[in-house]
Amino acid sequence: MTPSRSSKWLGRGVLGAGFAFLYLPIVLLVAYSFNASRLATVWAGFSTQWYGALLEDRQMLDAAWVSLEVAFWSASAAVVLGTMAALVMTRFRDFRGRTAFNALITAPLVMPEVIIGLSILLLLVSMGGLLGITPKGIVSIWIAHVTFTVSFVTVVVASRLRELDRSLEEAAMDLGANRLKVFFLITLPIIAPALLSGWLLAFTLSLDDVVIASFVAGPSSTTLPMKIFASVRMGVSPKINALATLLVLAVSTVAVLGWWISARADRRRQRDMQLALQDNG
Repeated sequence: MTPSRSSKWLGRGVLGAGFAFLYLPIVLLVAYSFNASRLATVWAGFSTQWYGALLEDRQMLDAAWVSLEVAFWSASAAVVLGTMAALVMTRFRDFRGRTAFNALITAPLVMPEVIIGLSILLLLVSMGGLLGITPKGIVSIWIAHVTFTVSFVTVVVASRLRELDRSLEEAAMDLGANRLKVFFLITLPIIAPALLSGWLLAFTLSLDDVVIASFVAGPSSTTLPMKIFASVRMGVSPKINALATLLVLAVSTVAVLGWWISARADRRRQRDMQLALQDNG
């Protein structure tokens, strides 16, 4: 066997081992969700009874609804704030305190989640009464998750804005459009795939968070990851496997849909640019 061929097989083996390490546990989890046994890791035949038991668990369904609601509004707010922060970072380069602004925006990327959750809890305890916000509740979780996810959205959108051809915006302004009109008609459609990617990232981060939510969640605002963590501490049941399977299916569907929308937007933008070049030629 030649060295090039052996290195090729070695690379495939390492790649296969990496994919197996990442996805084999998920495959096993999905398989055991159809287990007829009450023991999560003992196969006793095929059955869908645990999906029915999951749909009858009212507490689990309520926790799932809280998580979806918080994740949706957290991702939406994070996209708005992250886009504004990204515009400041990429369009205004000479203002005073720019370095401190960039550091504060990106700090949650490297800050431990325990610190974020504790600091927001202390903030809401000390100032929540002035704002009319309870220290523990759905609104508190939303504030914490927006604080946590806005930095991720900022990084995604800022990277796209740096690659943006500024001549398109300058041409629109030369034709008489103001900055606000240029942003909504030129900039926003071009960075729309980045906004969608940032929204999906923020939604996923909020949906699977358990550390930060543990600090600011109340008795009536328990999220789904917290409920799962509390259930797993008493032993893994096939019902948890069924719930995890549904979550994997939902996240995969959203990810594929987001990829398809982004790819379609990119193809459409490239086609429009080619038509514009042909018209100019």
